[in-house]
Amino acid sequence: NTGLRFSPLHPSNILQLSTLDFALRDTQTLFYALDMESFSKEFRVDDGFNLAKIRLKEADKNGPLRFLSSTYDPQDQIIREGYYEGGRKIVSFANILQHGMFPLADTIDKILKIGQEEMGRPVEIEFAADIIDQQHGAFYVLQIRPIVDNREVVQENLEETDVNDTVLFSNNALGNGISSDVYDAVYVKTAAFQAANNSLIAREIEKLNRQFTERDAYYVLVGPGRWGSSDPWLGIPVKWTHISRAKVIAESALKDYRIEPSQGTHFFQNLTSFGVGYFTITPFVEGGGFFDEAYLNAQPAIFETDFIRHVRFEHPLVIKINGKKKLGVVMKP
Repeated sequence: NTGLRFSPLHPSNILQLSTLDFALRDTQTLFYALDMESFSKEFRVDDGFNLAKIRLKEADKNGPLRFLSSTYDPQDQIIREGYYEGGRKIVSFANILQHGMFPLADTIDKILKIGQEEMGRPVEIEFAADIIDQQHGAFYVLQIRPIVDNREVVQENLEETDVNDTVLFSNNALGNGISSDVYDAVYVKTAAFQAANNSLIAREIEKLNRQFTERDAYYVLVGPGRWGSSDPWLGIPVKWTHISRAKVIAESALKDYRIEPSQGTHFFQNLTSFGVGYFTITPFVEGGGFFDEAYLNAQPAIFETDFIRHVRFEHPLVIKINGKKKLGVVMKP
């Protein structure tokens, strides 16, 4: 059961409708509908419990199908645009895509362009449309998210990486791929760290992140506790917009500040959508990872307060993550 595929820029060029055989073979014969009766009687946690799979020939002829379909005429062996009695119905969207009854293609094209402009990369959307009649309809954007590009796959064995060559090494990493466009590291100074200052730290990082946004640059972010925790005693209570330019976010535990790691749960959707790595590091436990804060402390600071430090390098901090093995490294320049 194949849905119709078309380009918003070229809505008239549809491969599935290019020949009679394609149209009969490669267009959908079923659709999903909400079973409103079961919804009231048998409500369950399963979000698909009231989805009904219905054959096109069982659809209400006075419903949306009349705006979406063409009709196959077996006697003349042609497909006639529009809904007619008798004959198999072909979901062609002809009235919409070819004749502009509803500006679906133009609307999708505009939203994709606006989304790309605002998010800085191509986006994908989920949408719904309600076509009431030939003069009235509505378009609803349900979700919009950036498309994460398939970056270079990590082929090397990160297990064999010499930790002395890394700023960060994690055996519990989320993400995948290689990044070589990061020259900055922002980290919470651990020497005099106190959880009572976490709210202040969050505000300082928010200001720094704004500068990275203005520069269109990225950084590696390291700190103790749970990033994004609503309880400032458990971690630094940042929102996603406060750390949105981080390419890697690392939770590095301290001996006297042992908080159950969040493993990115506060920002999981954003991490996956924007391709951000998330490292969990427990350096005082064997096999818990490595954070070379001493190396960063030895570098001149671009910006420094009582709580955080910002270091910039001339050469990139190469990030490598193998999500399948949960391994991640940030290499020294």
